[in-house]
Amino acid sequence: MSAEFEQLVAQFEQFQSKIRNVDDQLADVGRMQTELADLEATASSADRAITVVAGPGGSVKDIQLTDKALTRSPQELSSSIMSTLQEAVAEAARKQATIVDEHMGGELNTTDQVVETQAQLFGTSPEDLRARMEEARPARPTPPEEEIHEDYSQQDLFGADEDDRPAPPTPPPADDGGSAGDDFLRNLFDDER
Repeated sequence: MSAEFEQLVAQFEQFQSKIRNVDDQLADVGRMQTELADLEATASSADRAITVVAGPGGSVKDIQLTDKALTRSPQELSSSIMSTLQEAVAEAARKQATIVDEHMGGELNTTDQVVETQAQLFGTSPEDLRARMEEARPARPTPPEEEIHEDYSQQDLFGADEDDRPAPPTPPPADDGGSAGDDFLRNLFDDER
């Protein structure tokens, strides 16, 4: 009976660990949403006469024109505004992709997909766009120590990865005296086998 109890306790602790991991992931999604909502990308024309600020999803937050911009013909002004607007929106899309990849662990490769697509659309190289991203990237301050969280969910206490761990022992077959709670815990962790 004590071996079964210890196994149930271990399974329950494993379940609690999964709940904590989900809570951490949800908190990270909240931080990602905040970063995306605060995102801004600024682009200026070569002569600095036009400045456009774009936000998430390609939204235009601001367009600023200097007196010099207003001396242009309507067609020139329109063309310059549109090209500056495209640059700002493209930069905002790259920033969005970077934020998503940072929070999702890069599994989606969103930044690479956006850079490749934009390189084709703008007739430039992906390396050129990546260089622009590096130039525009502000130095991120290191968060205070209490905000740094390592993900140990895929490691055991001794540092082996989940793939290197031995398979958990198969629970003993349920005898007729098994409770509904025992069956619940066995079914709960069936996905790990």
